[in-house]
Amino acid sequence: MSSHPFAESFDLEAAFVDVSDYWSPKVVAQVNDQYVKVAKVRGQFVWHDHEHEDELFFVVRGHLKIEYEGGRVVDLPAGSMHVVPRGTLHNPVADDECWIVLIEPVQTKHTGHVESPSTRTIEEQLRGSL
Repeated sequence: MSSHPFAESFDLEAAFVDVSDYWSPKVVAQVNDQYVKVAKVRGQFVWHDHEHEDELFFVVRGHLKIEYEGGRVVDLPAGSMHVVPRGTLHNPVADDECWIVLIEPVQTKHTGHVESPSTRTIEEQLRGSL
């Protein structure tokens, strides 16, 4: 029996239906100490890092770019996955609407130590998920 309140199974496409604001992830599952989040993104996010946590991006629909300090850019078409290593300054960018899945430790702060209008608390990310 599961010790957390998420469903064992869910429809990934349907999980995006309740996501209306860009850059506002919604927690849809938990695997051990990792949250699985869905988000719709568009435009530039914010330069940030996660000092102690790696972050996995899985592009479900659209195209995402991850910009890194120093000018490196990783292009991620639909179906691609990419891991941003802990402590690495990065900025996700999507020219058009893009659907992503994020897998990251439960303690990961949305924008690391950077506060911006786009920053969402974990409580906001869990809202409607439980």
